[in-house]
Amino acid sequence: MPQKIGGWVRLSSATFLGVCRSMLNWVTLQRQNLVAVGTNLKYYIERGGAYFDITPIRATATLTNPFTTSLNSTTVLVADVAHGALQNDFVTFSGASAVGGLTLNGEFQISFIDEDSYNITAASQASSAATGGGTVTATYQINTGNEIAVPFRGWSAGTWGSGTWGSSGATDAPMRIWSQSNFGEDLFFGYRGGPIFYWDASNDLTTRAVYVSSLGGASNVPTIVNKTFVSDIFRFAFCFGSNALGSATLDPMLIRWSDQEDVANWTPAATNQAGSLRLSRGSEIITTLQARQEVLIWTDTALYGMQYLGAPEVWGAQLLGDNITVAGPNAAAYSGNIAYWMGTDKFYMYDGTVKTLPCSVRSYVFNDFNFTQYAQVVAGTNERFDEIWWFYCSAGVTQNDRYVVYNYLQDIWYYGTLARSAWIDSDLRENPLAATYSNNLVNQEVGMDDNQTGVPSAITATLLSSEFDLDNGDKFMFINRMLPDVTFEGSTVDSPAAVMTLFPMENSGSGYYNPTSEGGVDNATVTRSATVPIEKFTGQVFVRVRGRQMAFKLESTELGVAWKLGIPRLEMRPDGRRG
Repeated sequence: MPQKIGGWVRLSSATFLGVCRSMLNWVTLQRQNLVAVGTNLKYYIERGGAYFDITPIRATATLTNPFTTSLNSTTVLVADVAHGALQNDFVTFSGASAVGGLTLNGEFQISFIDEDSYNITAASQASSAATGGGTVTATYQINTGNEIAVPFRGWSAGTWGSGTWGSSGATDAPMRIWSQSNFGEDLFFGYRGGPIFYWDASNDLTTRAVYVSSLGGASNVPTIVNKTFVSDIFRFAFCFGSNALGSATLDPMLIRWSDQEDVANWTPAATNQAGSLRLSRGSEIITTLQARQEVLIWTDTALYGMQYLGAPEVWGAQLLGDNITVAGPNAAAYSGNIAYWMGTDKFYMYDGTVKTLPCSVRSYVFNDFNFTQYAQVVAGTNERFDEIWWFYCSAGVTQNDRYVVYNYLQDIWYYGTLARSAWIDSDLRENPLAATYSNNLVNQEVGMDDNQTGVPSAITATLLSSEFDLDNGDKFMFINRMLPDVTFEGSTVDSPAAVMTLFPMENSGSGYYNPTSEGGVDNATVTRSATVPIEKFTGQVFVRVRGRQMAFKLESTELGVAWKLGIPRLEMRPDGRRG
């Protein structure tokens, strides 16, 4: 039964910095229900609506009189030779003495100047031009990443041999995408193209994560990876796309794993189960999912299944499907022992065999798609309604603004507009969680309205049919009455209403009539009049519409309205063959 989607409400008034691209929900031994939140600027843990910054520290430096202030300016110049920071990175100063009337202890965001200096913005204006600050400790967080994939054009962009001599090439500067898994109650995580980190849940939530290479017993820890993962069986830590043992260069098809139950030991030996293997089909590993008895691995052209074999091989991979695509690192979801994913031009499923997933709205999705932002595609489940959701960027848009949904129980597709950058559906929380571009998390399927900012606003919910005709479509039809069959169960207002509209057209492809009716109306408002002893709503509405083909729309635009559509009935009759 078609119905309006549920509303959403923010977890709290707290916000985080950056755009969230990935989340993980787990529970610690102390029964703390936590959500890891990875953004392009920082890494957080959410508990009880509060966001705790656990972003790892990259470097610490001791500086002498590093600050230069300007009269009546909030901009402060900081000198630090070979600081290693990038635009929008974060630094925390401690131990600073006043300079120019400012005491610059605390966290600041960096405005990059050159390798030896940068600017920060103080909370107030300097009272004088001065240089100083005394002995200052500067603590730098790991480099930040891009919010979106940034096309890069110029000399050296692209692969060797592509294009013509002297022409500019093109590639993308990747956006920051995290991957994470719980290692027991702890957290093992990393970002695409970076090192790997570890957060110990026995510490306070204000304690930052550390490099895995800094843990006791660390040995040959990968230094650059594309995706992290922890297996369900025997708890091996994995890096998909990694530098090889003894190398500092990323091999995007190499898989490395740690010793069993030891996230720090990556040195293969006869006495442990650490190891590696390299896949052959494709040029890079894109993403992975834990399936029932295997780990699914997508490269840019193939799907592999990886299984535990025991010593001496430990893990092995077999090819499950070739000549396929996957849109991005977050484009796959798993439900009911079936994997579903969005490719670069179609949808797929794997239920033991790789199959193309027939999609009735495929042209709608891929004919209006920003192909430079494939990496932003987010897939997620909504188990309550037997759905797989994908969020993506429409053409010309650089943030996810649309969704397409596959209902696997009813085998139907539907689509709409909604801006979400990440999504998880966890049994550990009552509702699915989604990340918004308002820099917060929201509980989905709560209420009937949009409450992501704390001020409820109405959701415009629209249901539009395909065109239908009479008999073989050779006759015009005249419609003068509709029986709506709409229920407003779940509405939170006394008199919920929705508008039903008919759109007539003369021929296929001729466009809808304007005006849509002659001497009458083409729409009517359906309202609820009573809820007991049974729900009562407008039983019939009168219209006056003529056309060879028609489309039907139901729409609500008010706060607190919920509706479900049954089987509406139209009173129609043949009305000739000419318009």
